[in-house]
Amino acid sequence: MGRPRTPLLDRERITTTALRLVDETGDFSVPQIARRLGVQTGSVYHHVDGRDGIVELLRERVCAAIDPATLDRTPWDAAVEAWARSYRAAFAAHPRVIPLLMTSPVRAPRVLAQYERAVGLLLEAGFVPAGIMPLVIALENLVLGSALDLAAPETMWELTDSTPTPRLAEALAAVGDGRADRAFEVGLTAFLDHARALREHRGR
Repeated sequence: MGRPRTPLLDRERITTTALRLVDETGDFSVPQIARRLGVQTGSVYHHVDGRDGIVELLRERVCAAIDPATLDRTPWDAAVEAWARSYRAAFAAHPRVIPLLMTSPVRAPRVLAQYERAVGLLLEAGFVPAGIMPLVIALENLVLGSALDLAAPETMWELTDSTPTPRLAEALAAVGDGRADRAFEVGLTAFLDHARALREHRGR
């Protein structure tokens, strides 16, 4: 028999299958990937560096949806805001992958390159080196937390007669639709205001 024109297995197919499993169940295993692709488990290991390697492929795949051109915008705060929105949208499409990515350090070259650009943007804007990673991590916490929030039920508080909560009930009724989006806007505005204040203080 001749060899198939389309290979049964490659890193792209492994990544796509792993991401589908995560979207469906919140996790993946190498044997599950092999079964989905109709190959032996050992064959998968010929293409990837174990589970950790697949996690990095997932990170690279999801982060590929973040628009790197956002970091070219001016001024710096417009770039950071646009990057944050694109970052959130990328992970909101696959919120179940977030806990998996928190279990291992970032190694994917294209993802590291995007962090390099973000750090360079903040350095050029006048931020001190010691303050840059706290800002990046804080923004990442906001973005990823909001992406998870988008996947949560619109109403996260179930009120009961056994526990009177009239003020909470009033606040929930007043918030209306789009709770997660409105919360993200509050957090992003506060973050940007804080970052601007830090930069202005540095300039004095």
